[in-house]
Parts: sequence; structure tokens; C-alpha cells
Amino acid sequence: MSDTTTNPKTASRRPEPAARGGRPRRRKLTFDRVTFFLAFLGVPLAVFVLFVLYPFAQAIFWAMTDWRGFSPDFNFIGLDNFTKMFQDDIFLKALRNVALLAAVVPFATLTLALGVAVAVTLGGPSIGPVRGIRGASFYRIISFFPYVVPAIIVGLIWAQMFDPNAGLLNGILTKLGLDFEEFSWLGEQATAMPALMFVFVWGLVGFYAVLFIAAIKGVPSELYEAARIDGAGRFRMTISVTLPAIRDSVQTAYIYLGIAALDAFVYVQALLPGGGPNNSTLTISQDLFNTAFRKGQFGYATAMGVVLAVVTLVFAALVFLVNRLSGGGENEGKKKAPGLKARRAGAKGGAQ
Repeated sequence: MSDTTTNPKTASRRPEPAARGGRPRRRKLTFDRVTFFLAFLGVPLAVFVLFVLYPFAQAIFWAMTDWRGFSPDFNFIGLDNFTKMFQDDIFLKALRNVALLAAVVPFATLTLALGVAVAVTLGGPSIGPVRGIRGASFYRIISFFPYVVPAIIVGLIWAQMFDPNAGLLNGILTKLGLDFEEFSWLGEQATAMPALMFVFVWGLVGFYAVLFIAAIKGVPSELYEAARIDGAGRFRMTISVTLPAIRDSVQTAYIYLGIAALDAFVYVQALLPGGGPNNSTLTISQDLFNTAFRKGQFGYATAMGVVLAVVTLVFAALVFLVNRLSGGGENEGKKKAPGLKARRAGAKGGAQ
């Protein structure tokens, strides 16, 4: 006869009651928890405050001075630099230019990148398992190649391509019978900004194509096979399956590209160092550089940098807002929550 003993600790093991107010009880601070928080939260937070927040606070201070950058003397002038900035036609022109870049470049780049990624991962035969086109690895490497080249080199190469007298682009168009001989793509106000945008897109599309390829490969193949059984074509699968599944990747890419477009300096400086005809391609970072290092107005230039940082934050907030209003982000999690609760309730009911 075997005695069956019951461990009183095991028998009395129940979920810990919640504290008053329905809040969970606080866990005791142990050495492991303290060292964990110090290493993975305290140190990064200290670095963030020291190298991000503190310099930003310094920038706000210097933006309210007339500091010339090469002497310790300065006067506190309050918001005069900001008032002057919004009466400066050149700065307002640069602000409109970067707004146009932030509107066009991310949309065009991500559309092309998504098209390349879908073709590489899902563009194969419509019969059998869902797979990409033949030679997908080759196209993936080719599309990524422009991103490997430094941005300044890309800008200088395309500056030579757009050369009105010896550029390859005018040579090809002239050979095809089109009248583009000595046409200055970067010297005409109507074509300078589109040419700049083209170089931007050309240099960045490969990286985001590879990013989307990795994201699409993480989507369960059962979703595509179910969509195919329902009669969905490639375009419908892209809109109804792929885009919702990689929504977070698209949002992140859009923010990165928007920031790159707002901070545009290297491409613009290589292609159009003077700001283009009638300042048609001048960006805030170019105007800031000229104001600080050529005019010696570091206080005014710092105010430009503060405004650029605020514009960048507003852009990121708008992207998050649009994503949430269109059903993404946390709203998507909230939609899933009732289903999870229902499954748990069903499980409890089944257990009873």
C-alpha cells in the first residue's frame, strides 16, 4: 500500500491575489532585477540623455542667441532668430522643398521597393507552391547594389550623367532621335527637382526592397495558398495579404525615408551645391550649412536645426497617426484582443 502524501505548499498554490484596486502586486527588488534594469535600462537611458536630450537642449539655448561661432561672446536675443526665420524667403523656399521631398520620395521609393520584393518572392508560377521568379537571388543583389555605393559617389556619378554637354543621358536620348542635345537637367527649374528625386529613389530603393523581401518571407505561406484557392491573383494577394502582414515594416521604412528626405544634404550637395536654379532644390540642411559656415551666423543656423528637428518629429507623428487611424498599430492589437478573450472563455467553458 502506498501512501499518497500531499504537499501542503503545492495544494495551496493559487494565483496570487491582486492588490487593492485590481493592480498586480509589485515584485520584490532582487539583486538580479536591479542589475538587469541598470544594465539594460539605466545605461541606455543615461546615454540617451547625455548624447541626445542634452545636446538638443543646448541647441535650443544657442538658437536664442546671436552667437557667431568663432568667439565666446554672444547675446541672448530670445525668439528673434525664429521670427527672422519665418520672414526669410530663402528658408521658406527650403522648407517647401523638403516638404515636397518628404511627400514624394518615400511614396515612390516604397512603391517601387514593394513591387521588386513582391516580384522576387511571389512572382513565380501561379501553379504549385507560392514562390518567386526564376533567378530571384540575382535580382535581389542587383537591386541592392546602388545602396552599397556611398551616397556622395552616387551623387557625383549622376551629376556626370546629367551633364548637358558630355552626359550619358543626353547622349542616349540624342541617339534615339530626341532633341535633348545640351539640355541641362540640373540647370532648368522644371527638371532640377525631379532629377534630384530620381537619384534619391535610385539610391535607396534596393535597400528597402531587401527589407520588404525579408518581411514577406516571414508571412505564413498558408495565407497565400488560401488566397490562391479563393481565386486571388498576385495583385489581390499583394493588397489583401502582403501589405497588411508587413504593415509595421512599411511604417518604419516610411519614417526612415521621410527623415532622410527632410535631412537631405549629401545627394543635394553633390548634384546641386548652389541650391539649384532659383533655389528650386535648396534644402534646410544646405541653408543651415551656408548660414553657419559661410555667413558665420551660428545662432541663426542652430534655430534652423531646431525647426528641422521639430518638422521631423511632426512627420513621424503624422505617419503614426495615419497608421493608427487606418487600423494599424495598437488598434490592430485591440481588434485581436476580443478574439483572444473569446478563445480563453471558450477554453474555460470547455474545461467546465
